[in-house]
Amino acid sequence: MTNKESLQRQLLQLDNRGYKAYKDIQGNYDFSEFTLIIDYVQGDPFASPSKFRVRVPPKIAQIPGELFNSRSREIALRDYLTRQFDQAAHSISSKRGTGKSGMIAVTRFGQEVLERTSAFIISSNTSDIEALGGVELRFAVGLPAGGRSILGRQAAEMLCEDIPQIVSKSLKYVNLNAAECRRHVETVEDADWLRQQLAEKGLVAFVANGSILPRRSGVDNSPLLNNAVAFQSPPSLKVDFNCPNRGLISGMSIPAGITLIVGGGYHGKSTLLRAIELGVYNRIPGDGREFVVTNPAAVKIRAEDGRSVAGVDISPFINHLPQGRDTAQFYTENASGSTSQAANIIEALELVASSEEDLVPVLLVDEDTAATNFMIRDRRMQELIAKDKEPITPFIDKVKQLYADCGVSTILVMGGSGDYFDVAGTVIALDNFQAYNVTEKAKEIAKKYSISRASEGGENFGKITQRVPIPASLDPSRGRRDVRVKVRDVDELAFGSEEIDLGAVEQIVDSGQLRAIAAAMVYAKQQYMDGKRTLSEIIDLVMADIDAQGMDILSPFPEGDFAMFRRFELAAAINRLRSLSVVTK
Repeated sequence: MTNKESLQRQLLQLDNRGYKAYKDIQGNYDFSEFTLIIDYVQGDPFASPSKFRVRVPPKIAQIPGELFNSRSREIALRDYLTRQFDQAAHSISSKRGTGKSGMIAVTRFGQEVLERTSAFIISSNTSDIEALGGVELRFAVGLPAGGRSILGRQAAEMLCEDIPQIVSKSLKYVNLNAAECRRHVETVEDADWLRQQLAEKGLVAFVANGSILPRRSGVDNSPLLNNAVAFQSPPSLKVDFNCPNRGLISGMSIPAGITLIVGGGYHGKSTLLRAIELGVYNRIPGDGREFVVTNPAAVKIRAEDGRSVAGVDISPFINHLPQGRDTAQFYTENASGSTSQAANIIEALELVASSEEDLVPVLLVDEDTAATNFMIRDRRMQELIAKDKEPITPFIDKVKQLYADCGVSTILVMGGSGDYFDVAGTVIALDNFQAYNVTEKAKEIAKKYSISRASEGGENFGKITQRVPIPASLDPSRGRRDVRVKVRDVDELAFGSEEIDLGAVEQIVDSGQLRAIAAAMVYAKQQYMDGKRTLSEIIDLVMADIDAQGMDILSPFPEGDFAMFRRFELAAAINRLRSLSVVTK
């Protein structure tokens, strides 16, 4: 292994040569306190940046073992160190030439704490709290260029001066804010612990007292600090937990079953649901929603006009379409609001119906993004249009069956129809972002103003039909060896020649998740799609491989870091492929 001085001389010798000569520096370099590993060198200053790693051994990093002696703590610590490295890189590195020259960065961070491929803890014994940990940190570097010529002196400064400063500032425990680091780790551990308690308590979500739920804006997910109302639980829904680190915490419980969130416009209904929706993830300290936790199988359901649907059995909701179209194996490249919402529900149920994991799904629905004709058909409309002329069985007539037959709970924002009072087990009213338990009052109103509408849901929910993907329909390479995969922000994925719109899949929160999902789609096609396995079985196998071997199995050198995703979002991406064909099982 060569050393720092050798790298420095090599870079100076490359000065003014053509940019592709940078390929000569690929390899490992001993920097005394850490090893610099150059895995991939970009061929052009405007291309995707080069891929670097640093490995800081335990004797140098000296991270206390108690900060990573459980999986929850380790993921939190890796997130914290990645953020520290990225912040240090932004403060120390500078623009040095054309294109991406001078850039040192990891990723764009949000409020969520996700397992990533950007950082790993090096330790011989993670269960020993006395052990010290080292770090491997992966990052991107834009090697300096003037036009398409190498700027060797700037590169030598960047790699041999800036990177050592960044490493020292962010990856040596002695230089970190120990209290801040510990708070980061303990906050995530407490949130994970709370989430694990939900099922035992018969709950699907918990919202801690004092939480700040409103965000600054639709494009800024940080907390609204000025004039924000701190959340307080209604006394009748209050529950206490004794967390491992922070101790006693109180807040609002949302029980399994059917819960309505009601209230006037702009009073916080959708804000509360959005916090619950993202409660499947942990958040950084100071987010305001650190202790809003949700059943990990909670899925946001909405109408999605225009999406493609491939062979989904939507017959529990929709039957007898005009022209005799089949709804037991429904195909369309341009779904309506009602058919798309039905498909979104059934696709979620497919995943949990055959999964080996003990998943108790929760559907999250907001009337603002739901199809009206899918949600309700009132008494007057029933009188005007007979059931045998209406293909849609409204959600109101299936929501109780979902819970009774399938164990599926629902949390529903509903400000426009009191008909749901008849089926709800819990009704929470929001008034200026304060929550009130109005269940008894809603039941009294339901009795006082009987709607006398006929139930159209039949005796049971219906069959969940599994689908088997046809392998040839998922060929993004179109016969080529390499598969073109590209992501744009968190809502669009290029998979071969197809552009997949994931803008309506609201629980994808990080571009790293989308990169990992794209790679997982390729991996699933190559490893498990055989024309016999169902989609849910394929996804279970992919998730099991990741759990056992890490996300690196998806791709050794991804275009940016990977962030962990859920099976629901992977399925959503596959299900939106317009080329997808299936057979039912």
